Amino acid sequence: MAHPKRKISKTRRDKRRTHYKATAPTIATCSATGEAHLYHRAHWHEGKLYYRGQVLIDNSEAVENVA
Repeated sequence: MAHPKRKISKTRRDKRRTHYKATAPTIATCSATGEAHLYHRAHWHEGKLYYRGQVLIDNSEAVENVA
């Protein structure tokens, strides 16, 4: 098993890791609801699942029918 001959200093280690950075997620606003959400992700708003401004699933109708 390979072992380093010398200890790598904290400065050298940190220089190597400077490129590992967290990026802020890109936020979009829905054209139908004005709700903020992640790009390419469906999001819930008032019991409905929206994707690209269209309703995919409508749970509000199911709740009204049961009650």
